[in-house]
Parts: sequence; structure tokens; C-alpha cells
Amino acid sequence: MFFFSKFLLDWFEENRRSMPWRGESDPYKIWISEIILQQTRVNQGWRYYLRFIERFPDVKSLANSPLQAVLHVWQGLGYYSRARNIHTAAQQIIQEHQGIFPHHYSDIRKLKGIGDYTAAAIASIAFQLPYPAVDGNVLRVITRIFGIYDDISQQKTIHNIRLLCQKLIDNDYPGNFNQALMELGAIQCIPKKPNCSVCPFVKQCVAYEKEQVDILPVKSLKTKIKERYLHYFIFIENDKTIIEQRTANDIWKNLYQFPTIETLSACEKFSKKELLQAGFGDCNPVFLKEIKHKLTHQHLTIRFYEVTDYFPTLKAHWVTSHVKELEKYPFPIALKW
Repeated sequence: MFFFSKFLLDWFEENRRSMPWRGESDPYKIWISEIILQQTRVNQGWRYYLRFIERFPDVKSLANSPLQAVLHVWQGLGYYSRARNIHTAAQQIIQEHQGIFPHHYSDIRKLKGIGDYTAAAIASIAFQLPYPAVDGNVLRVITRIFGIYDDISQQKTIHNIRLLCQKLIDNDYPGNFNQALMELGAIQCIPKKPNCSVCPFVKQCVAYEKEQVDILPVKSLKTKIKERYLHYFIFIENDKTIIEQRTANDIWKNLYQFPTIETLSACEKFSKKELLQAGFGDCNPVFLKEIKHKLTHQHLTIRFYEVTDYFPTLKAHWVTSHVKELEKYPFPIALKW
């Protein structure tokens, strides 16, 4: 199709960004970089990637480490299910593949937390297998160039675009093809105000020709935002405090926090009855600070209180820690103000 692959690879050769994982052939390192970049900008993910690889240089070191250590290194990246999944997947590789990263797309796809896109990225970059990696950047590029007006929030649309990419992919250089297409969407065919005049596909782009770049891709699905109100109580006695591990299937699973009360709406004061019901005793909390923290589907209002006049009896899931040792525990970045 109008020498699509040649145009793309030529552009990539001149415009590719330098990244610590670029040119890498180790499937383990490619995997870690792809997982980090799923929900993280390159400039932020760069240092986390280097830190992660330094701490866990291979599958074996990752699989044999406790989850808490993995979460601690991941601390600040958010979307902690990614860290839990790669820890589980590393153990899968040890148990099911004798510690060798699987070489086939179908086996890669079966690993915990790896979907169609990530499996295709690893398979094509590490093993030069011709599987198209279709992410948000690719969807934007393809819908604009080929004038596809179908809703990309629909799986059928994604499937059809993947089939089109399968026809376009360069079978000799599938890894570079996928990286180039993603790179084109990341730095050239950007969501708003792309510089179309220097795009290698300006003469072939349907969206540019019809002056409809701003309306593609079409995406009708709206993300519903949930408002949550979390109140953290920092009990202090002899330089010790109380923390707990989040175990519910919720945000920040397996990370630590201070004892908390969650309310359905904004709340600045608690009655003695509410404090007693929470196990906080007859204390007098002193308000410290309020912050706002935005997640993809949730907006959090977080309030911190200090309590020095009462140290409650520990609940089953509470543990004490010296305040200077809190850094040993993986906390959500929102709680490390």
C-alpha cells in the first residue's frame, strides 16, 4: 500500500528517539520497558526502567524476590497491578518455561498481565515475529492516514485495524516497523495540533486531505470518574506509628497506608462515635494537610491527621513501625508528601 513500510522505516531511521531499551534484543528487558510505558510517559519511565533493571536484572532475580520488594522499586509509577502482574509472570516463566522467556507469541500472550499489544511488541522486537502491535498511538495514526471513522472504543474496530496492520507490517523488520508506527504516533501524529506538513504520509493521509485530523480517531466511550474521600490518621507514640497493608481488590493493593476512614462525601470533622467505630479510640486528631490525587477512573481527596494524645490497640491487620523505617515499606506516592 503506497510503500507504507518504506516511508515509515525511512522516517524512523531519521527521527527515532534514543532510549535505554531501544536496540535491545533481550525479551525480558523489552517486556519490562513495555509494561512501564503502558501508563507512563517516556521521560518518567526512563529512570524507573533503569532502576528496575538494576534491581532485577533478569527473570530469575525478579521471580525470586518478594512482592514487597518489587512494589517498593515500582513505588511512584502508579497502576501497581502492573508490578504484581510482572512478578507473577516471572514466576510463570520459571515454573513453566524453565526460566527461559518464551519465544512464541501464543506463549508470551499467556503470561500474566500481557495482552495482544504487549505480546506483539515483545514477539516482534525480540524475536522478529511479524505480529502488529496496536496501541493508542497506532490507532490514531492508522485511522487518520486511512480515513477510518469507526469507533476505536469498539473491539471490532481494533480487530480490523490489527488486520490492516498485519497487511502493512514489514516481515523482514517487524520490530522496527512496530516501533516506528508507535513512534510516529508519539512524536509526530500527536492527538492535538500535529505538524502534518512534515509527516511522511502527508500526501496519502485521508484525514489531512479532508481537514478532519481533529476528529480522528473517533472514540465515543467516556470514562466515568468516581470521587473518593480518604482520611488518614497518623498515630505517633515514642517515634512509632501504625500502618496497614491494603489487601482488598482496590487501588494500591499490597501497598501500605496509615489507618484510614473513607467517607462518601467531603468531611472535615469526625464524631467520637465514628472514631470509636474505626478503632481510633477517644482521640483528638489534628488536621495536617489535604491533597487531590487523580487516577484514571478516580479522583481522590486525601486528608491527613496527626494523633499524639492516643495510641490505639492494634487491630489484626495493623503493625507498628518506627517513623524512620517507614521508607522500607512500599507506599502509594500520594501518601509520601
